[in-house]
Amino acid sequence: MSRLVPPYIERLVPYVPGKPVEELERELGIKNALKLASNENPMGPSPRALEAIAKHLPETHRYPDAAAFRLRERLAAHHDIAMDEIIVGNGSNEIIDNLCRTFADATNHAVIGVPSFVYYKLGLIAANVPYTEVPLRDHLAWDVTALLAAVRPETSILFVAHPNNPTGAHVAKKDLERLMKELPERVVLVMDEAYVEFADAPDFVSALTMRNLRERLLVLRTFSKAYGLAAIRVGYGIGPRAVIDYLNRVRAPFNCNALAQVAAIAALSDHEHVSNYVKLNRTERARVTNALTKLGLKVGPSQANFVLVNFAKPGKEVYDSMLRLGVIIRPMPAPIDTWQRITIGLPEENDRLIAAVQQTLGA
Repeated sequence: MSRLVPPYIERLVPYVPGKPVEELERELGIKNALKLASNENPMGPSPRALEAIAKHLPETHRYPDAAAFRLRERLAAHHDIAMDEIIVGNGSNEIIDNLCRTFADATNHAVIGVPSFVYYKLGLIAANVPYTEVPLRDHLAWDVTALLAAVRPETSILFVAHPNNPTGAHVAKKDLERLMKELPERVVLVMDEAYVEFADAPDFVSALTMRNLRERLLVLRTFSKAYGLAAIRVGYGIGPRAVIDYLNRVRAPFNCNALAQVAAIAALSDHEHVSNYVKLNRTERARVTNALTKLGLKVGPSQANFVLVNFAKPGKEVYDSMLRLGVIIRPMPAPIDTWQRITIGLPEENDRLIAAVQQTLGA
């Protein structure tokens, strides 16, 4: 029989998201399950965003604004940049996918970290782009020297999650400046700042503050985390006009739905809602880290709304034990398959988490 798909498509393994709470409750016969697996905002979206969605519902028979003019207008004002330096996507995942298809092919090469956001690898494989995985130091921290060493003459893209998913690590200011300056000009540097709002380390800076250091820089942001709009999928990228122009040529028409656009515009205006969540996360992240450390577990330093925890035993074993206690966390693949990624929830949710961990360790 003739081949159905190209070999690089055969290599793809579908992304496996965390199961919905309702499905797990049904499968296991448990109630009031607590989901701390997907780094969602436990406070929910801004009431202004919900109001904007409800107001726009009668217009859902109309196609959305394909150019996302008003959203890009608000984002431009928010970041004090030009509108044509912004691209909007169906979540930042779509932009990652388009980056791989736009700026590379089988004759090029990309550099990614490991462990890091799995979609970089999936996007590159789907676009048939060769890549090199650069191990993080101790599986936790970015190694800029190693990233730069992995660059080849044919390299056209380098992805860095800042802060990183799943480790929570960031690139220190001096290292980020070095990466910006020493990375060859031909390479598109993609700084994925999905968790930027939660970062508070003294040496953390957004890549947006260093746009003057290199032309081919694209910074990704999302409304799924701090803004609590994960369900409606809206992300955006900021970069030079030439990069944005090429991405727009590949971007699908009407890729950002109308409800996402109006909700994102409203969410941008509710600074207090985001600020309250960021403050809560900062306090609870420290409390959870301290509690789990006292239980004898290693907790990686995190600049995000989750922590990475080493239980020093098979991940599935820990995951299943916590699941039976009604707490859903995220097991990690090799090389960190004894670690679990745990979202920081509301105070009462974190109390349940800590109690469940105590029971799991006792068992």
